[in-house]
Amino acid sequence: MGDEDHRTERRIDGMKKVFVSGCYDMLHSGHVAFFEEAALLGDLYVGIGSDRTIAGLKARKTVNTELERLYMVKALRVVKDAWINSGSGHLDFEQELRDLKPDIFFVNEDGFTPDKQRLCDELGIRLVVSKRIPRQGLPPRSTTALRNECRIPFRLDLAGGWLDQPYVSRYWPGPVITICIEPEIEFNDRSGMSSSTRVKAIDLWHTDIPDGDREKLAHTLFCVENPPGTSYVSGSQDSIGIVFPGVNRLDYPSNNYWPRKITTVTDDDILSFIENHLWFINLSPRSGDFDVLANTDISEPKARALALAADDTWNAILQKEIHKFGRAFRESFEAQIAMFPNMVNPHILETINRYRDKALGWKISGAGGGGYLVLVAERKIENAIQVRIRRG
Repeated sequence: MGDEDHRTERRIDGMKKVFVSGCYDMLHSGHVAFFEEAALLGDLYVGIGSDRTIAGLKARKTVNTELERLYMVKALRVVKDAWINSGSGHLDFEQELRDLKPDIFFVNEDGFTPDKQRLCDELGIRLVVSKRIPRQGLPPRSTTALRNECRIPFRLDLAGGWLDQPYVSRYWPGPVITICIEPEIEFNDRSGMSSSTRVKAIDLWHTDIPDGDREKLAHTLFCVENPPGTSYVSGSQDSIGIVFPGVNRLDYPSNNYWPRKITTVTDDDILSFIENHLWFINLSPRSGDFDVLANTDISEPKARALALAADDTWNAILQKEIHKFGRAFRESFEAQIAMFPNMVNPHILETINRYRDKALGWKISGAGGGGYLVLVAERKIENAIQVRIRRG
């Protein structure tokens, strides 16, 4: 950590204290531009995620160790001091923030979370969101882009999730709607973006989905993730959603792990419609010991409501009807939590309430505690991020 007096010193020179926090692995011009932008607001202090924290959030090791990252960040002329954060998880910097008492907490758009806003409100700190503007004459840079070794996509289920499980579809069959997301954002582990299935895909194919029969490839990935004797079978929508590009409708028959039909749409107008109206708010990932299957209440009327909402979502997307899309998207989520109440908690419901008047529909990507609050909206959602769907 930096010297204690740096984090508690009085502002004798009238400069404001500005705090930023992150991984800062593979230091690049995007990081430097971010630090320079933050330093325009005052003296800059940097909290760096520990190797242990990054491994927990990203399910991977950093390229550079925490001591190497600390050395490089502290060497930058715009940084007044830097240290390794003492905590863990998304708010690993909380103790340092309380000690430093900065005037400003500066974050990127994809680093904004409602939890950070709440913490700043509690401590009387102004939260400022950067727009990732590169230094003039230099290209935009991100660590994810520089880690170019892997192009295997992520997956989000837009509607109907759980109907790929026989213990739900036996009550009423129906579709699951998924989109295949380019890996331009490094989604956290346990965030509901099929990160665990993606890890298996990386083990299997290393850098990208190979050429070949997509259904056979998806079935291979499904079998790798669910070897004989698996106690809990991961839904096949994860493997299919990763392998098949575009937006997909997976029609599941009653009591079956595999869909009877997969319908893929890669029309650019339709995919752009989804991209332009889908917004992601970063939440904390769900804990490893969380049990979403506790307290379930699955019945024929509730499974039917989920199937009908997913069907309405699909039709709204094909028609590019934003209000119908938002309503069906929300109804699908409401049908899910009617059967799986542990998908939400008071903290998630409070976050949803913050965006009710800004969005037409909402759901969470990760069952129970997080990942992302996904919103369907006509207009830009402040401090939210957007994704790009794989075209094929």
